[in-house]
Order: sequence, then structure tokens, then C-alpha cells
Amino acid sequence: MDSMKIRITAVIAAVLALASCKSPYEAVLQGNDLQAKYAMAFDLFNQGKYSRAADLFENMSVLTNGTAQDDTVQYYWGLSNYRNSDYVTAETNFKNFLAKFPRSPFAENAEFLRVDCLYKATYRYELDQTPTYAAVVAINEYMANHPNNVHTAACDRMLEDLNGRLDRKAYENAKIYYTMEDYKAARVALKNVLKEDSDNRYREDILYLTAMSSYKYAFLSIPEKQKERYMVFEDDYFNFIGEYPESKYRKELDGLHEKVKQRN
Repeated sequence: MDSMKIRITAVIAAVLALASCKSPYEAVLQGNDLQAKYAMAFDLFNQGKYSRAADLFENMSVLTNGTAQDDTVQYYWGLSNYRNSDYVTAETNFKNFLAKFPRSPFAENAEFLRVDCLYKATYRYELDQTPTYAAVVAINEYMANHPNNVHTAACDRMLEDLNGRLDRKAYENAKIYYTMEDYKAARVALKNVLKEDSDNRYREDILYLTAMSSYKYAFLSIPEKQKERYMVFEDDYFNFIGEYPESKYRKELDGLHEKVKQRN
């Protein structure tokens, strides 16, 4: 029995020792001293320890609810997550902040940072572009609400990048049919890209592939269908050279056009 008591006493002593070994951060985080939390949170933020700062700001957000410190704590909770590159959480922070504190001195910057979070959470063009569409809408809304402000140039750069991804995605999706040698479907898909967005930055390549698709579709057709289908190619050819007379593709398409004229 004595040995059992000794072992129990040793375990209790170990637990108490561990409890007494809490770091200052853990002690403040788990304690109830709001001012200590507030001071440490900003100290950690200023040191660039954003993950720990975010945890403290989140921890005290319930305690400061309805107080004069409320919007500051909520804003810096979001800013800590933003600086920690946790853009999904930060976007939620800023969205909630703006709903609760639309007139806060931090509101306009929070609105821009939310937009930037949406931008930074988008994917490269090969992947799902749903977040890209959401970011484009949010950026345009921000620019409409805050024209010619200090973030205008940054917003312009974001839109340029995001619209470029959407253009590339549409072009590459249509181009797949051409790569698969389904030339009839390729021509339809390529023309649809420009129907939906005539200013697509890959317009030259799209019109080139449209002409190539109609040529190859005609070339691979049965003889009875070729004349009619080569006429479609000629339309696409003249459309192309009308827009891009100096194109790098001009020589190739001119050669194909000459072949078609000789056949006729």
C-alpha cells in the first residue's frame, strides 16, 4: 500500500509541476485577465507572430463584445489571420466585421482586405474558377463603392490577372476538342468562346484554330461534302486575315487557302 501511495503522490506532483510550467502565453490565453490578453495580443502581432495573435484576439472577442474595444479586436483578429496567410478565415473575419461595424474607422480597409483575401484564395486557371468569379464581382463592387482610392491600382492588377485566367480557361476548354481532332465540335466551341466574350485576350489564337478546324473538317470529309465545307474555311480564313493581317499564322493559312483554290 505504501508503494501505491508513493506512486499516486508522484503522479499528482508531476501533474502539478506541469501545470506550473505553463508558458506566459498559455497562462494569459487560458486566464480571465482581459487587459493582459489585449496587451499580449498586440505585442505578438507587432512581433509578427500572427498565428498566436489571432488565437488571442479570437479568445477575447467574446469578452470584448459590446465594448469600446470590440471593433479593434475583431479587426485585428482578421488582420492577424490575413498576415498569417489564412485567407479563407480572414475573409470570413472581415465579412463579419463589416456586417457588424459598417461605420468603424477600420471598415474601408477591412473591405479592401476582404477583397484581397478573395483574390488570394483563387486557383490557377486549370482548376475550378468559381472563386475567381466571386472575386471579380467583389473587386468590381469595391471599386464602384470607392472610385479612385489608394487601392485602385491594386484592384486593377487583380482584375487583369483574374480576367486573364478566365480567358485562358475558356480558350483551353475549347481547344481540347481541336487537340482531340473533333474539328466540328472544336469550331463550335471556339466560336462560342468569342460569342460569350468577344474581347478574350486569346482572340487571335481562337480565330486561327477556328479556321484550322474548318479546314481539317473539310479535308477529312467525304468528297461530296468537301466543296461546301471548304467554303466555311474560306469564310473563317477571310475573317482571320481581316482582323490579323500581320499575324504569325498568316503564312500557314495563306498556304491552305491556296490549296483550296487549286482544288476548286
